[in-house]
Amino acid sequence: MIELVIAACLSTAPECRDFSLIYDAQDVSLMSCALHGQQTIAEWHASHQDWTVSRWACGFREPGSRDI
Repeated sequence: MIELVIAACLSTAPECRDFSLIYDAQDVSLMSCALHGQQTIAEWHASHQDWTVSRWACGFREPGSRDI
């Protein structure tokens, strides 16, 4: 599994958190995640306009990990 992690802070309150977008490694490679990450984040931000993206990263999702 490939994970795109978006670190974002709420514009109206002092709250920050990570958002994970998960992709099947058969459909998305780590390289394509890195190359197309900005476009994906722009699409994500369009539907989450109250959040300000501070950083993002692509990586392999740890086996057995789960979202909080």
